[in-house]
This record gives sequence, structure tokens and C-alpha cells, in this order.
Amino acid sequence: METEKKVTVISRCTSFGSRLLKDVKKNKWVYSMITPVFLYYVVFCYIPLFGLIIAFQDYSPAKGFFKSEWVGFKHFIDFFSSRNSLGVIWNTISINILQIIFGFPAPIILALLINEVENRMFKKVFQTISYMPYFIPLVVMCGLITMFSRSTGIFNDILALIGFERNNLLMIPELFKPIYVSTNIYQEVGWGTIVYLATLSAIDPNLYEAASIDGCGRFRKIIHITIPSLVPVITVMFIMTMGRIMSSGFEKIILLYNPMTLSKADVIASYVYRRGLQEMNFSFGTAVDLFTAIINLIILVCANALSRRLVSESLW
Repeated sequence: METEKKVTVISRCTSFGSRLLKDVKKNKWVYSMITPVFLYYVVFCYIPLFGLIIAFQDYSPAKGFFKSEWVGFKHFIDFFSSRNSLGVIWNTISINILQIIFGFPAPIILALLINEVENRMFKKVFQTISYMPYFIPLVVMCGLITMFSRSTGIFNDILALIGFERNNLLMIPELFKPIYVSTNIYQEVGWGTIVYLATLSAIDPNLYEAASIDGCGRFRKIIHITIPSLVPVITVMFIMTMGRIMSSGFEKIILLYNPMTLSKADVIASYVYRRGLQEMNFSFGTAVDLFTAIINLIILVCANALSRRLVSESLW
């Protein structure tokens, strides 16, 4: 029996290899277009995984991977025993939770509103305008936020009209997270609607006609036809968002925070940037990044399993 199983496995591998070879010969131009993308992920995503070993070493560029001293979980222990660890973990999670609460529904709501517009010209113009902030370079966007948040900036002009005192808003720790999240929504909400609008365009118009015949108004059509059609895409996007809950882009954080707001603005990524790159403690930075990657993976798997059980939709 074992011999028969081995023969079966070998024959399957051989048949798969021959089918793949035939398919490559038949669609060689398609595979040639895939090759650069494949090489990109191999070179920049998979090969660098070997570098994770420095998280367990006292890595020195002069000694290299193989001669650096092994220290086990020393850097993980240093991170969790540091006085900043709980603060940066909480800041990272709280910022991402705020983005999930306020930022995740924003493109869905905007896509529903755009979908209800009947004037095609107005719809195209509005979509173009909503996409434009996404293409503003991050440095320029942070410069605008800094300028608008000054005591003489436009934000303070608006607040002064309703009776508030003028202050540099980016110097107030409690306002950093609202400013960060709201400007993220402004910059990304238009671009985020693309996936949802593409899904809405694929809905059968006959469903809406049948609903009109049955006496359904516009709101009931949204509730019973439009939103259910978006559920699979919303589920996938939500699972992927949950898989990044321990990660925040450090570029915008670093460009906006200052010593006054460090207690509320410092996240894991910016903390790793200072300890790992500025202080050249590469092993410590790698250890913290590895920790966040593992937590993100666990959350992603749990969110996927929960979604599959509750709404029968999942990534895999």
C-alpha cells in the first residue's frame, strides 16, 4: 500500500509539472509579464526573511549574520521591560482602533452616496476630486497639516470664530490622534471607494427594477440590495484591516509628532525607528518588528475564522 501511495504522489507531481510546462509554453508572454512581480516578491519579501535571525543575535554589521553573538530572547525581554513598551503598544492599538471605527466605514458610506447620484458628469467630477488628496505626497500633506494647525492657521481661524482660544494644535497631546486619524480619512477616503464602486457597478440592474415594482424606495433598495452585495468585499477588507492593527506607518507619525505629544503619538513603528535605526540597534528593532508581525498574524487568523463562522465569508 505504501508503495502504491508513493507511486500515486510521484505521478501526480509529474503530471502537474508537465501541465505547468505545457501551460508556460502556451502562455509564455503572460508568464513573462508575471515574472517581474514574482521576482519582486522573492527578492524584497522572501529573501529578507532570513534577516529575522538577527532578532536573536547581538548583531554587528562588521561580524555579519554568522559571527554575531547569539543572545536568544534578550531583545524581546528588553522591549517588554522598558518603560515605553506599554505606552507605544497602547498608542498603536488606539490609533488603529480609531481608524477602524471612523476610517473604515468612510469609503463605504461615500461609495453608497456616489452610487446614488444619477448625474453621470457630476459623479465623475466628484470621484476625481475625492481621489486627488490620495496623490498628495506625504511630506507635503504633513507640511500642510503643520501649517494649518499653527495658532495663526486656518484651523484656529475656524475655532476662533466659535469662541475657542488660539493654540498650536499639534502641541496639544490629546489632539494628536484626532488630527492624525481625520487627516488620514481625508487623504484616503476617495481612493478607498474604488473597490466598493467596482462591486456596486456589477450589481444586476434588474434587482433594482424588481424592487421598484414591489414598491421599495431608495433607502430600502440600499438596505436590501446594495449593502448585502457589498458584504463579501467589506468582510475581506475588514479582515485585512484587522491584520494591520499592530502596525502604523511611522513616516506620518515622525513628521507630525514632537516632544510635547510624544506620550500620545509614539507608536511601535516610530519607537523602532529611533531605537533600531537612529541608535543603530538593529537586533532590537528586528525583534520588536517580529513581535508585531506575529501578533498581526494571530489577529488576522482569528478574524478570518470568526468571519467565516459569522457571515460565511473569509480570505481562505
